Amino acid sequence: MSSQEIQFDEILSRYRSDPYEYVDMRAIHTGVVHFLVDEKTEVDAVSGEWKHIPGTALYEINRERNPKKVTSKTNGLVDSIHLELEGKFVEAGEKLLTIRHPLKKKEIIEGILQEVLFLFEAPERARYYFAMDIQSRIEQKGARSVFIQPGDEIITMSLMKRDTPVYYTGDPGIIHSVYFQPGDSVDAGQPLIGVCAEEKLPLVQKVITRVKAEWE
Repeated sequence: MSSQEIQFDEILSRYRSDPYEYVDMRAIHTGVVHFLVDEKTEVDAVSGEWKHIPGTALYEINRERNPKKVTSKTNGLVDSIHLELEGKFVEAGEKLLTIRHPLKKKEIIEGILQEVLFLFEAPERARYYFAMDIQSRIEQKGARSVFIQPGDEIITMSLMKRDTPVYYTGDPGIIHSVYFQPGDSVDAGQPLIGVCAEEKLPLVQKVITRVKAEWE
């Protein structure tokens, strides 16, 4: 058994033992906090055909007599709450509670991929487009037909009405996953593409097949 296979088995074992994502909810700004849920409360994400039904209200934060309710962006159970902060003034970004979100099969696959692929990240918050020749190859044969290597001009960054070429700096390989739509505004540090070494591609596909077969 190769070291790569051992690593994949460890990753799969970890997801089997704890198939959840733990989502921290933080104060959106300074203010006085009042919690609207208890531990183990089941919460819902935004829903509806037009995403018009808000998620479960989690907490209210009051700043300068301007209360605002903050709703859940994910579904799951409230795993823990910092109850010592009830009725207290908090700073922006302070962790208030954590939601345990049960991962779906697609989310497990995506989580595994983000661990094993090389993630090429956005250098700045900007709009991104594939370079014209890369976009053409993707349209003709799909992203997984495109092999890239360090130094290739793969993406154009559009910022302040200026277009700047972005050169690939990761490991050579196939574009396995694309995490943006051309023209999207992407935050700095967020992945743009996930690249897989050619020799690892069959192993990655094998793991994806296993997840699809073994998980509900």
